[in-house]
Amino acid sequence: MPRGERLRVLLAKVGLDGHDRGLRVVARILRDGGLEVIYAGLRQTPETIAAAATQEDVDVVGVSMHNGAHLTLAPAVVEALRAAGLETPVVVGGIVPDVDLPAMRAAGIAAVLGPGASNAEVLEAVRGVAKGA
Repeated sequence: MPRGERLRVLLAKVGLDGHDRGLRVVARILRDGGLEVIYAGLRQTPETIAAAATQEDVDVVGVSMHNGAHLTLAPAVVEALRAAGLETPVVVGGIVPDVDLPAMRAAGIAAVLGPGASNAEVLEAVRGVAKGA
């Protein structure tokens, strides 16, 4: 963790996907794991996510993808963060086919969590990318 305080994570749904149940579950997992969670909610743009990450001074950004646009929207979030001068790691959760994982990593996505990731896996991924930041 970069600071001496609790790890801060921004969670958001990017694009028009309105399914947020999984993201709400992740928010609870992280909160119960001792992390501070900022929930930006549904239908965010990469730019609004970058603005919120800047305003909230977060250590990690988590986005949920269930609409098949992960190869477009997730890299756009990384680009928006970089354009805002942030090196904040991005974790993507949701439906991402294994064949797309190399492209996601090449686009700067720090970690990808698929359906069925355990609470421990979620916490380990978020804490791990924060340490690497």
